[in-house]
Amino acid sequence: MGKVKRFEDLEAWKKARELNDATHEICSREPFRKNYVLRDQIRRASISVMANVSEGFERDGDKEFIQFLAIAKGSCGEVRS
Repeated sequence: MGKVKRFEDLEAWKKARELNDATHEICSREPFRKNYVLRDQIRRASISVMANVSEGFERDGDKEFIQFLAIAKGSCGEVRS
């Protein structure tokens, strides 16, 4: 497989986008819809997964990319909890 040139082609970013879409759908239903603090925190954590994968990719080093992937993984845990 050749070198990935865009973060949008990363499987991790695609899965993060699916997580984000699913999270927003679930948070629009009861009981999340009226629990603004919890709903907003879960949505922000979900967005953070996508953002950290893409930001890490756009950095110019593997070490930084790995660090941002670790942060994205932490945000996944926050969404799961």
